[in-house]
Amino acid sequence: MIDLHTHTTESDGTSTPQELIATAKAAGLAALAITDHDTFSGHDIAVSHAAEAGVELICGIELSTKMTVPGRTKGKTVHLLGYFPTTAPSVEFREWLLELKASRHDRNIRLAARLQSLNINITIEDVQAEGRSMAGRPHFAKLMVQRGYVANTQEAFDKYLDETASAYVDRDEPALAEGIRRIKEAGGVSSLAHPIRLGRRTPQQEEDMIRQMAKMGLSALEAIHSDHSTFDTERYHFLARRYDLGVTGGTDFHGDNKPGIFLGTGRNGNVKVPRNVLDNLRSLAPKSQTS
Repeated sequence: MIDLHTHTTESDGTSTPQELIATAKAAGLAALAITDHDTFSGHDIAVSHAAEAGVELICGIELSTKMTVPGRTKGKTVHLLGYFPTTAPSVEFREWLLELKASRHDRNIRLAARLQSLNINITIEDVQAEGRSMAGRPHFAKLMVQRGYVANTQEAFDKYLDETASAYVDRDEPALAEGIRRIKEAGGVSSLAHPIRLGRRTPQQEEDMIRQMAKMGLSALEAIHSDHSTFDTERYHFLARRYDLGVTGGTDFHGDNKPGIFLGTGRNGNVKVPRNVLDNLRSLAPKSQTS
């Protein structure tokens, strides 16, 4: 059993990298990918702990990108997973991540100001204390729950933080095509995270988006995910075959920030990622990096 989509305290999870490795070992996972948002810090910290625990650790990342879609002037945020199963990510890619970090900080400043204009007293200093260098919307949501502005994280996003909510402020995110290109140039494999969240009104609209992504050079679909029903998983396997894409899978584990989702097994045991998914992932890596 493996899990290729997890988060640590270095982005928006509640398990430290060391704790995540210990949980993976206790769960009997053979391999684990840490895919923190816009940073490799969690993976880098976990390397020595994974070696000691005998858990195979895969370097990964989750990027927020923008894709142009009809009816949306600013595009739609699309989460893109990047995996480096055969080689370390390039120095240039890591330097590019520092630019994304600066963009995230700028958005957080504007989001804090917007919330204060709505009489929600959360400052940028509060958020940075909670989320440190990778503070983001989940950390705003956590503070809103703690201070009684909302009952839970879902309400925080629905009312204030989601893309269509009252306090949302746009972030300067890279285009999806650029994210795909940069991952490939850095020696990695790109995969569309949780495709069910594309939120298209019809299956045909969803398929049209996935077809466009394949033309951009996308390598894989995350067919197996905690948000996916059995039908969803079968559909994404079908679309992967139709557009010559690989398949990845993971729980999207965040610890206490996503209650009910367990490492390796997802929600009510709906995630089962076989070992051959990792073997196939390696076969998708740019050949120049594996020779």
